Amino acid sequence: MNLLPHNKPTLGKEEEGVAVRVIRSGWVAEGKEVEAFENEFCELLGLPGGHAVALSSGTAALFMALWVLGGKGKKTAYPVYACSALRNAAALAGAEEIVIDTAPDSPNMDLSVLKKSGANIAIIPHMFGIPADISGLDGIDVIEDCAQSLGAIARGVKTGLSGKAGIYSFYATKLITSGGNGGMFVSKDKALSDAVRDYREFDQRRDDKRRFNFQMTDLQAAIGREQLKKLPWFLARREEIFYIYKDAGLELLDSLDTNFIPVRYRAILLTPSSRKIMDSLSKIGVKAIVPVEDWELLGHKDLFPNAYKLTKSTVSLPIYPSLKESEIDLITQGVRN
Repeated sequence: MNLLPHNKPTLGKEEEGVAVRVIRSGWVAEGKEVEAFENEFCELLGLPGGHAVALSSGTAALFMALWVLGGKGKKTAYPVYACSALRNAAALAGAEEIVIDTAPDSPNMDLSVLKKSGANIAIIPHMFGIPADISGLDGIDVIEDCAQSLGAIARGVKTGLSGKAGIYSFYATKLITSGGNGGMFVSKDKALSDAVRDYREFDQRRDDKRRFNFQMTDLQAAIGREQLKKLPWFLARREEIFYIYKDAGLELLDSLDTNFIPVRYRAILLTPSSRKIMDSLSKIGVKAIVPVEDWELLGHKDLFPNAYKLTKSTVSLPIYPSLKESEIDLITQGVRN
């Protein structure tokens, strides 16, 4: 049986068309498409041009954020309940790592613990598209990990603009994709963005600075630009599916504060019977997953009880924009039954 996938990129003739156009142009490496993608991303966030830097992946963007903030040797906090990219980027940047549990009954980092941790830098993801409240973190350089929250708003400000820097991922399963991989660094401080751009332009430089090739291609950027045009519809469709699930009586993880407007990157079902539900959905042809398994935690499960609890009480349901009404109904009935 072919299972209805848990994740699926929403790509169409528009993306196919621009990919063909770039290929036929004879220029597929970093060029005008990358620059246009960066400027359009700035427009989306309300930033002046030049404040966004396109990179090869979200992990590359995160590493660059740590690098430009001088993360080597600095105490850098990140949550235990997150993607391994956080740990990998911190290690590659030479940071002194501090791992923090989630807040009670939340997928986001416990900021009360962060404030007491002595951290100089904090990587704070907005997990599943639910914005974290990063106010009141004076003295800590915050990197907002917006890989799952493009378009979300915290206290009237789009995620990615409240810290020192924001990073985004355009991997195949994210809210938009630039053809399977890609990332973006943004900062209100243009000096930081300029430093990241200088690092990215590694080739044929007349100095002895060490750099690495984190460039995005024009082929990726052209696809990313088309996806960016579709983002409003993507977010609206995900919101619609989310509320179909909720209206059907499914208990989903959500923001409880009206000052924070989430995006529906994930539909996280709260349940004490995660394995039973996934098995039942599998039998009717639907793939569901535990969003973060206990073995994926970035620290030992016994030391982080809140995060460990989430690994045993959550199931992520399909919520991508191309889901058909019949498929949404199948998923809903499968869970309710």
